[in-house]
Amino acid sequence: MSVMDTALRASLKALRLSEMLETLDARLLQAHGGELGHLDFLQVLCQDEITRRETVAFERRLKRTKFEQQVTLEEFDFTASSKLPAAQIRDLGALRWLHAGESVILFGPVGVGKTHIAQALGHLAVRQGANVRFAKTSRILAELAGGHANRTWDRRIRELIRPDVLILDDFAMRQLSAAQADDLYELVSERQGRSLIITSNRAPSDWYPLFPNPVVAESLLDRLINTSHQVMMNGPSYRPNKRPKNPTIKTDKPKIT
Repeated sequence: MSVMDTALRASLKALRLSEMLETLDARLLQAHGGELGHLDFLQVLCQDEITRRETVAFERRLKRTKFEQQVTLEEFDFTASSKLPAAQIRDLGALRWLHAGESVILFGPVGVGKTHIAQALGHLAVRQGANVRFAKTSRILAELAGGHANRTWDRRIRELIRPDVLILDDFAMRQLSAAQADDLYELVSERQGRSLIITSNRAPSDWYPLFPNPVVAESLLDRLINTSHQVMMNGPSYRPNKRPKNPTIKTDKPKIT
């Protein structure tokens, strides 16, 4: 290693640009070959660093989402059912709802791909620089209940308010307790102007009876439903199409005697 190499490494390290060394040799070869002028060389080297930092930041945001699966809208099979509102779902992929601080409600029978679409929309949001968190609704309610027990409720709800997009999977699965309903009310109220993605096996109109207090239900759900894009997903289960195909097991037929 030359003195110049040592000095350059020290300078890049002081500027927190050590990773530039990963592409420096390749860019120098381009410059020596006449492919890059002086300014082009500097610009390309800086762009390498910008791309690297963007990639690292994207991977960090993606890890924080806690997705069950890293799936995308591009890989979703819209041909699995003619009943799926493909155009409406693709339109949501433009993320206009996110920039407007609106929410998305995906509802329909079990297995039609609601969770896939929810995570895929979240993945698109992460690609655009948004912070996203995914969780089962029951898990969120359990976290908040634990916060009441050990006096960490304020901290826990702040963590749920912070993301640009909060995905509540399997919403309205069962009857809520008064404490759970109150926690949901606080969460939705505090997230006013920040997007939610909700998946549910029930239509939004069927959520009201699950709340023990009609006043809380009316206040929470009207606020949530009226600022949401509702997508009815229908059709046969999407899951069998995603299962690995097992080889046919051959069995010997009994001999007829």
